[in-house]
Amino acid sequence: MEVRGAVSHQRASNFQPLTSDLHITMPRFKFTPFQIAVHLGSLVPLAVLVWDFFNDNLTANPIQEVTFRTGKTALVLLVLSLSCTPLNTVFGFRAALKVRRALGLYAFFYVCLHFLIFVGLDYGFDLGLIYEAIFEKRYALVGFAAFLTLIPLALTSTQASMRLLGKKWKTLHRLVYLTAPLVIVHYLWLVKADIRQPLLFGAIVLVLLALRLPAVRKAIRLPLPRFFAARRRDEEAQREPHRTKFFEKRTTLAYPTDGRAVRRSVPRSIRGPNDSRAN
Repeated sequence: MEVRGAVSHQRASNFQPLTSDLHITMPRFKFTPFQIAVHLGSLVPLAVLVWDFFNDNLTANPIQEVTFRTGKTALVLLVLSLSCTPLNTVFGFRAALKVRRALGLYAFFYVCLHFLIFVGLDYGFDLGLIYEAIFEKRYALVGFAAFLTLIPLALTSTQASMRLLGKKWKTLHRLVYLTAPLVIVHYLWLVKADIRQPLLFGAIVLVLLALRLPAVRKAIRLPLPRFFAARRRDEEAQREPHRTKFFEKRTTLAYPTDGRAVRRSVPRSIRGPNDSRAN
């Protein structure tokens, strides 16, 4: 009994709680406040539309009002997605690149609503009437063409599609440079009296597309705002120690301090033209 008691006491003394070796890590929240604001802002027009629908605030022609709202929201989001790259390249606002895909997908979402309202509520899914409307009204034909160009862009917006398509992915997504002018023409031909808003959106799209040209970017050379400049310096300072450590490691490996000859340790990229070390 004493031996058993001693053994049990020893086991009890060596016992450690299982929780001491467990490192419970909480999942990190990947969205920044700017990304959250973009997602919420993109859903606000839909929430307002639903609110107005249930409160009878959609004017005397609700189908036309809903069609116009969804179409205009899609245009605004498409223009915002096009502005992300110039905001980064011209102003140094890198956070815009993180919301570019989300803005494009939200634009496609509102385009789908716009098209479903057109074929469903307006034409009752009657294929004959839809065919006549699309091919007899030029604004409908251009809008349908813009919708078709957005489909492959939305379907290939995932990381898996980027890896699968490789360099062809960027070439495919340049199709948005055709989509934006088609949407502007659709809007311009749809409104008949006041064309100031379509022309304004067209001018904005033209400027955004021009800012993507390398010659235009070099000609502008806008100074970075103080906030963006300070933020870029902080990011470069955070990356600089890693680069220095990597360079020192390669240099120490290539040129040891004790003067011994080291073969196959000097990378070809850092050898001088008069370096006589053997491979």
